[in-house]
Amino acid sequence: MTRTILELARIHPAALAQISGYHRELIAEVEAAIAANKVVVLGMGLNPFPAKARKILDGQGVAYQYLSYGNYFSSWRPRLALKLWSGWATFPMIFVNGTLIGGATDLQKLVVSGEFKRLLD
Repeated sequence: MTRTILELARIHPAALAQISGYHRELIAEVEAAIAANKVVVLGMGLNPFPAKARKILDGQGVAYQYLSYGNYFSSWRPRLALKLWSGWATFPMIFVNGTLIGGATDLQKLVVSGEFKRLLD
């Protein structure tokens, strides 16, 4: 299955330049963290779900890198860049061995099914 996104041919070059550079340094920071760590959690303050994901990982004894980007009252544009980049609309965003697995609820399901341990190996 592919994700529906606007075709590059339908974006004016000036707009494409703006899109391509939108918080690029932030995306590079996240990509570097994903490359350097087996598990990365992208979160934000005041949202209970990143804390839930971290609690699940702590309970499993799994090391992870946590990156937090503002809260409901700040940094919405950098978070928007992460959402556009990943295609995932909510926080947290959890990556295991470079693969986006979803959020806290998705992590919990994978832990219960045993799939999470397999993904770690």
